[in-house]
Amino acid sequence: MTDAPTPAPTPGTLGRLRESGHVQKPVRTEIRDNLLAKLAARENPWPGMHGFDETVIPQLERALLAGHDVVLLGERGQGKTRLLRSLVGLLDEWTPVIAGAEIGEHPYEPITPESRRRAEELGDELPVEWRHRDERYAEKLATPDTSVADLIGDVDPMKVAEGRHLGDPETIHFGLIPRSHRGIVAINELPDLAERIQVAMLNVMEERDIQIRGYVLRLPLDTLVVASANPEDYTNRGRIITPLKDRFGAEIRTHYPSELDDEIAVIRQEARLVAEVPDHLIEILARFTSQLRESNSVDQRSGVSARFAIAGAETVAASALHRATRQGEEQAVARVVDLETAVDVLGGKIEFETGEEGRELEILTHLLRTATAETVRGHFRGLDFTLLVDRIESGQMVTTGEQVTARGFLTGLPVLGESDLYDQVCDRLHAGNDGERAGAIELALEGLYLARKISKESGGGETVYG
Repeated sequence: MTDAPTPAPTPGTLGRLRESGHVQKPVRTEIRDNLLAKLAARENPWPGMHGFDETVIPQLERALLAGHDVVLLGERGQGKTRLLRSLVGLLDEWTPVIAGAEIGEHPYEPITPESRRRAEELGDELPVEWRHRDERYAEKLATPDTSVADLIGDVDPMKVAEGRHLGDPETIHFGLIPRSHRGIVAINELPDLAERIQVAMLNVMEERDIQIRGYVLRLPLDTLVVASANPEDYTNRGRIITPLKDRFGAEIRTHYPSELDDEIAVIRQEARLVAEVPDHLIEILARFTSQLRESNSVDQRSGVSARFAIAGAETVAASALHRATRQGEEQAVARVVDLETAVDVLGGKIEFETGEEGRELEILTHLLRTATAETVRGHFRGLDFTLLVDRIESGQMVTTGEQVTARGFLTGLPVLGESDLYDQVCDRLHAGNDGERAGAIELALEGLYLARKISKESGGGETVYG
């Protein structure tokens, strides 16, 4: 989650810890102090988050400064989980815990009966170990089979078998939330928890006691609870019960990137590309995704996840690698023709309105063409393509396709005499190698087709502009 850790501090007993001058802080105070320090130093506490700077981030920072538990509400693929995981960076890098304690208590403040007994017996010799901040973040995906034992705890039959009485609090096996004492526990898709499980969280979050099979164990738990949820009007799988909602001090709505540059940054950051994908193709995918989110044909309650564009970029790169491998190209570079492969496999990631059944491919193709046309206008505005259009109208054709190499495409272009049009096109997109030059000129040809200056026919894995 974070960079490689620095070496842990050395005090190994309670006495040595006191001598070192260590000061204990509640986890909310720890997060508040570290957040304020980062803000004062102009350091970004939220690396890798794009498009939230003016909306979500200020709300989250205010909630953390207030010491509130937080629930993030938003459609799928809006970065909710990534944002929650970034909270780890606001914890101290190392913190002391009682060695061998089940729930990571601070040596200054043991809270379980067993740890209090050890502290009384050992005094300053109570062993101390150091826990890294990555170990103080626990995450649980809420599923219908999640039990009270998973989150809160249950009686441990093994401890009973060892001879303890059932009424002994030390027979309890603690669940995820108590084990996150002095840390952060994140619950993804909170409405998917059965309502009886949500009820079990109420006392833990507010009264800080644990109720298990008739036991009432008072534990001053020091845990920040954060959660994510899709809007209830979409999921229909459950809801956050009102008393639990009331326990969260802040409810923050997330959203998809509103700026093109933010969408592009997310794709570049998250996509694992096996070939070079030029910037103009990433821009087309970003525009395509944005238009899907605005389309009346798409069910906007379900949203269009950022994973759609990310998967699209990865598919386009895979298509380029496939071509380069089969055709023996030295460099695998994606081109406009590879975008069609993304449409072929990504349709299932979109939920369309009921009345659009059977038109899914038509809608996707239309919006992809619109995104491509916008990208062409943005990059090639002011260029005069008359000479190229004249050559094609005179009968010359340009052939490309999924298995047409960049060199084969370039050698098949019409000769334009002394014109430097091709060079101007490549300069606009900073194209250097053959793959990039072929991709740039292919984009220009696609733009001429979309502007109805030339025609295009596709079939058998080939595309012919003429």
